[in-house]
Amino acid sequence: MTPELLTTGTANRRSFLRTATAALAVPTAAALVGGALPGTAHAAESADLPDFAPVPAAAAGPALNAQGYFVGRIKGNLYWVTDAYYQAMFLSTRDGVVLVDAPPTIGHNLLRAIAEVTQANGRPSKVTHLIYTHSHADHIGAAGLFGRRVVRIAHSETRRLLLLDADPNRPVPTVTFDDRFDLHVGGERLELAHHGPNHSPDNIFVHAPDHATLMVVDVLYPGWVPFRNLAVSQDIPAWVKAQDIAMSYPWTTLVGGHLGRLGVRADGDVQREYVADLTAGVKAAMSLDPTPYFQKYGPAGNSWAVFKTYLDAVARQAADPVIAKYTGVLAAADVFTLDNAATMLESLRIDSGLLGPFSTRP
Repeated sequence: MTPELLTTGTANRRSFLRTATAALAVPTAAALVGGALPGTAHAAESADLPDFAPVPAAAAGPALNAQGYFVGRIKGNLYWVTDAYYQAMFLSTRDGVVLVDAPPTIGHNLLRAIAEVTQANGRPSKVTHLIYTHSHADHIGAAGLFGRRVVRIAHSETRRLLLLDADPNRPVPTVTFDDRFDLHVGGERLELAHHGPNHSPDNIFVHAPDHATLMVVDVLYPGWVPFRNLAVSQDIPAWVKAQDIAMSYPWTTLVGGHLGRLGVRADGDVQREYVADLTAGVKAAMSLDPTPYFQKYGPAGNSWAVFKTYLDAVARQAADPVIAKYTGVLAAADVFTLDNAATMLESLRIDSGLLGPFSTRP
């Protein structure tokens, strides 16, 4: 599926770099007092940073415009916006706009993208409804841009979490639900569902049945390996299950919330295979002989060194063949697979009782 192009021009990072350079030119407090403060962190020189495998062409999204975003039609009146890091989705209805998520990295470009679409189709540009997929600031941290009168819809757990966070950039939802919620606005509809915890306790599935589209965030990563530590998910077994739940929906287009392109069903199949390979690799690697680790650190009583070195070795042994298999298939296979293997290892130890040499003493 190729979304309809609504913006033109090539990706332009020069404007971003100019802005960043200008920001660096502003005197800091440390500079004004004659030097860096003790303990101040310094940015690494680019020459000191590691090299990684090239990003496969299939993982790349559409070119961004000069303002740093792309907006395209998914189908009918359903659109998506990306800055190549994050994604949002919106419905243009005859009564206004229904927006799903407000990532701060896209920020005011959300307003520009919506204006671009609605000026072209003659529909209202005002965002009347804002759906939160979950409470995390990296996905809804620009929600405050849309004023107080917007109807904010989220899971009930999202409301509880946002009340605790008390972040003015993430206003508390005004409408909540526990299991399912059907939203009808201006002749369009979205089906919201909570299938239990996964990436977060409150993460929901947003289905646009008339457009064969599913938006579920931080679960599937089209063209890429999952973000570090298996998407920093709070419940790894439930996160793995959520991939199957996502694939059970009858979608042809996926909005995953991250990176530069939309997903197709083959992306879900590849990620589930990646996770299965990672799981199998960790299980196999847990047969690693622990003797050298106990001999090295046991006499000194350094128990944590035993754990660290053994578990790091297991994660590396599990990760290496997965990295080799998926480099060139999934972007960043060499970036996050070791982290993902370590997280899968901890989940299998804690959630599944795969304790290896740390199991019940005979």
